[in-house]
Amino acid sequence: MAHDQRVVVGCLVLMCGLAWYWLWRSAAGAMPGPGTMPMPGMASPARSAGVWTLAYLAPAFAMWAIMMVAMMLPSAAPVILLHAAFSQRGGGAARLATFVFAATYLLVWIAFAAFATIAQALLVAGGLADAATLALGNRAIVAGLLVATALYQLSGLKNVCLSKCRAPTGFLIQHWRPGYRGAVRMGWIHGTYCVGCCALLMLLLFVGGVMNLALIFLITAVVVIEKYAPPILHPRRLIATILFLAAAALLLA
Repeated sequence: MAHDQRVVVGCLVLMCGLAWYWLWRSAAGAMPGPGTMPMPGMASPARSAGVWTLAYLAPAFAMWAIMMVAMMLPSAAPVILLHAAFSQRGGGAARLATFVFAATYLLVWIAFAAFATIAQALLVAGGLADAATLALGNRAIVAGLLVATALYQLSGLKNVCLSKCRAPTGFLIQHWRPGYRGAVRMGWIHGTYCVGCCALLMLLLFVGGVMNLALIFLITAVVVIEKYAPPILHPRRLIATILFLAAAALLLA
């Protein structure tokens, strides 16, 4: 790798390492978070009011934002490294554009983290998710989320978004623009495709508990496999099949 790419790899490893360390500490209860706040009985007025305070929403948003960095940077690493390779002939300013590209990509996912925070608050306030684990308590709702995710896996929109994420070289060739403004534009487009590809998979965190470290790692692995496994393996259909079977088993249990 060129020097620029080695610098980018070092930054990606550092960011991912810090994010996963934070998740590990949070899952072990060593760091405060929205799931650790003492809340009154399910669906009570005090609970409903409590989740709409800054003291609850701020750590919840921080949790989701750091989680998105930990989960999505590994799968985005190839396109970020390719951007560095495309930019390396443009001098220092062009090299910094790679960091602008990566930051914009992450900002799209941080915007998704804001949406997930609101969803979490709504579920906890309505008594549908446990305040401590943030896991959905209604079996029918869990099965419905699994089925919805499986159906989306087979949809045309999912296929379009995934095709853009699976071909980082083709994406950069198609959308390449020089400079910082070009980096922002490309980061926004690629991040949007990525959210379109993986958003429902991220919401599956509500199935087993948002701070379930094993589930976080599993979904991260699924995202990476889905993007970069050989197409002949049809990972998108395989994941959908597993989700359908899990929903059926849950309802029949």
